[in-house]
Amino acid sequence: MRFKSKSSNGFQVFAVSGVNTISFGVNASAAARKGLLGFAVERHDLTENEKRVMPGFKVFRSVVPNPSPKTEVSTWDHPVQSFVWDDFTAKPEHSYKYVFHPLKGSPKNIDRSTKPIPINVETEPLFSKNVHDIFFNRGVASSQAYQRRFGDLKPNELPTEKGKEAIQWLTRELDDAILKFIKSAKKGDSLHGCFYEFRYLPVAQAFKEAIDRGVDVKLIVDGKVNGDPEKKAGEEGASFPREDNLKTIKDARIPKKNVTLRQAKPTNIQHNKFIVLLRKGKPKEVWTGSTNISLGGFSGQTNVGHWVRDNDCAEHFEAYWQLLKKDPGAIAGLERAEANKANKALRDAVGMLREVPESLEDVAEGVTTVFSPRAGLKMLDLYVNMVDSASACSCITLAFGINAAFKQKLIDNDPLNAIVFMLLEKKDAPNKRATDPFVPLTTRNNVYQAWGAFLDDPVYRWAREKNNRILQLNSHVAYIHSKFLLRDPLGEDPHVVTGSANFSKASTNDNDENMIIIRGDKRVADIYFTEFNRLFNHYYFRSVAESLKDQGQKLSSDGSLFLSETAEPWLEKYKPGTLRSKRLALYTKMHGAQLM
Repeated sequence: MRFKSKSSNGFQVFAVSGVNTISFGVNASAAARKGLLGFAVERHDLTENEKRVMPGFKVFRSVVPNPSPKTEVSTWDHPVQSFVWDDFTAKPEHSYKYVFHPLKGSPKNIDRSTKPIPINVETEPLFSKNVHDIFFNRGVASSQAYQRRFGDLKPNELPTEKGKEAIQWLTRELDDAILKFIKSAKKGDSLHGCFYEFRYLPVAQAFKEAIDRGVDVKLIVDGKVNGDPEKKAGEEGASFPREDNLKTIKDARIPKKNVTLRQAKPTNIQHNKFIVLLRKGKPKEVWTGSTNISLGGFSGQTNVGHWVRDNDCAEHFEAYWQLLKKDPGAIAGLERAEANKANKALRDAVGMLREVPESLEDVAEGVTTVFSPRAGLKMLDLYVNMVDSASACSCITLAFGINAAFKQKLIDNDPLNAIVFMLLEKKDAPNKRATDPFVPLTTRNNVYQAWGAFLDDPVYRWAREKNNRILQLNSHVAYIHSKFLLRDPLGEDPHVVTGSANFSKASTNDNDENMIIIRGDKRVADIYFTEFNRLFNHYYFRSVAESLKDQGQKLSSDGSLFLSETAEPWLEKYKPGTLRSKRLALYTKMHGAQLM
């Protein structure tokens, strides 16, 4: 939801809320900025009748010269020196009143006499009766918050209850949501699932419980032999995820008759993670998104689960599921000509399931489904055009690098075009094995990148962090696994693309994948935007720290880690053309904000 305050003494506050996150932008006139040290932020939880001044992290060096990771301060004394601020600790379906207090004067003699600016904000419910419900895990195991709560220990090294608390903190409500989806199926209903990784026992057990209460459960899981057929789950060289999937199915006591192994096309990936819920034989709801059914999928790398209550969408997913149930495509051992023929037949069959848009103008309001493998790259081109054609902003997560098509389109982007935010698994850098020249996208192209990184050395008040591999949550994709794209998310006509595909040629032409395009739903866009904002902010700081370290430099404690002692240094960072000023404009110019 989108909100704005009344103007007061040259200040106006704007807010956009999701489920757990609220992002704010503060507009301030030239007169209001004069002598401004920052803002103290007060939060009134109107739902639970609680009031607090929000904590700060940076401090005035003249007041606290030697802070430690355990130093606790309040924004009342050490203000937020930013016109963009986020509350990542909001609760679902809550009403809040935030009060922004402009602070002036000097660090040791703060003037709080300027009239504060209040704004009322509401968060979205975790579970609703809307078409869409969206669930993000925390996706920041490498964080100061994890260190403060659980120290240097892995979840399985903590005492039992504390370990459970750590996993719950990491998963947020993502695993609870998929379990709720499965449990919503009643006797006589059907659940048709399709999964790449199926190795998280609580989900498998939920399917077994559904079978026991009379639900018709049918699962398609990746069963490709891509390793030593003599090796079992956990052994080096075993087929993955086949052996882990089979072990989980056995451990959950799911009957073999309820499972279809997807074994054709052994060199490609059965990359789906979706469930169709049918009531009285009719498809009604879908669970989709990027989350593999694994502990690391729910608790480590960034992931999203998306619950859709739309008959047409469910019918399309069911038709796709029925096609995959036949295990189509080339089987191992076929001659090339026969294999090509079988794979072409699969791509043609997927293409015939439904007509998909080929241009932005063709994208209908509501939900559009897209399935792979399919012939050609028209869908990938459409996604590229969505990013390139935004009016104000586009955001994209990329787990396996930036496809060349995005670079070709964005290389001529300039500061006058829409700002592009990219959240990557790892830094975009030259590959020694690549034959084509490396094409960088930089701030000159109005492209801003953050990537999976963590603080491996203590910096100022930041403690050394653990990453997902050290915590043994993920071994392959450690940080950014989500796959979603936002075009003008705060505009009048937002586009959201989300699902299992990695915005690549392989995910379009070769792998089993699904995506949904959601057009015109501001609620969906707001939830995705606030979560993208949370993740980008988290990793952007760490990406900068990592880049400086690679260059043999360190973050400047005066310029980056302590608060400015006077107004001018931090206000200078908001001069026209800077990243900060561009980000602020997204809020002050967003469409449809309610006056609160």
